[in-house]
This record gives sequence, C-alpha cells and structure tokens, in this order.
Amino acid sequence: MGWPGITCHPVCRRAAPNALRSDFPWAERAAMEMRRCAACGKAFRPRSQVPDQRYCSALTCQRVRRRRWQQAKRQSDADYRENQARSQRAWVQRHRDYWRAYRSRHPQYCESNRLAARQRQRERRRSAAQFAKMDASRAFSQVPSGTYRLVPASTAEFAKMDAWIVEMTLISIPYGEAAEVCKERT
Repeated sequence: MGWPGITCHPVCRRAAPNALRSDFPWAERAAMEMRRCAACGKAFRPRSQVPDQRYCSALTCQRVRRRRWQQAKRQSDADYRENQARSQRAWVQRHRDYWRAYRSRHPQYCESNRLAARQRQRERRRSAAQFAKMDASRAFSQVPSGTYRLVPASTAEFAKMDAWIVEMTLISIPYGEAAEVCKERT
C-alpha cells in the first residue's frame, strides 16, 4: 500500500510531489502563496509540509522563532520552566569562572555596564527622594503626641503594597498640654 500515483520506479519518484499536490490541495496553495515573515517582514514562500509557517528560513528568523516559542513555553508550562532553570544552574556550576573570564576579555562590556549601573543608581536616588521611607525618618518627630484619626488616602502613585498614605487629623492632645491651653483662655 502506498500513496496514490507513487510507484517505486526512480523516474516516478521525481514526479511524486506533483501527485501529492493533487491529493492535498493545501500543498499546492502553500507552494504558490507568498507570506510575510513574522520576524524580518520579508516575503517568503511557505513550505508545503508546514501549512501554518510564519517565519522564513533565514537563520536569524529561525532564532527569533525558537526564542519566542521558548518564552511562550516558559510562561505556560511550569515543568518546562523548572527544567530550564535546573539546566541553567547546572551549567553555571560547571562553568564557575565564565563571567570572570568574559569580563577580562571584554573590558568595554565592563565599562558600559558600570556606566549604565551609575545611571540607574542616579535615577533611583532621584525618584526615591520623592518618597519617605520608614527607616529614613528623623529621630525628632515634628508631629505632636495625641490621638489621631487615620484615613487612607490615594495609593495609586505608590508601587509598594504594604505602604499606606494617610491623612492625620488631631482629635485630642495630651492632658497636660490641654490644661495649659485652658489656663491661657481664662
């Protein structure tokens, strides 16, 4: 049993692709159709064996295709993601001095990385100056002691989920201070 129109004779084997095209209409359509590559944007003819082909056969486009597939697979498949991470850790263990050797062979990489890190630090400092941190407060507090009502304010502008922005309203002041205020009134 074989494909219709295909025999074992060598001359007939050369004619087999045309016979296959008549049996599979998508094969002829794919052979004549032109598509745009999803990576480079150039026109290409898809292979008849791959009816949903979206990338041309250029090496760079095939790398892009594989990289995109791997990214999608890592996002959707926890087992694949864990296997990739385990494989990467094993490679790092086998090649412990890779980055040290790379940096010694590529000083321009080190310099550009150093400059980029400085720029990131400057930007972090500039943006951090807008927000107060709990551990960065002064020892002397300007807020007088008393009983306050805390009302949550807008949190849309802050990235930290455990930080609260509140509006403080003084309800009462300590007893000792209240007595002095009353004496001044009378």
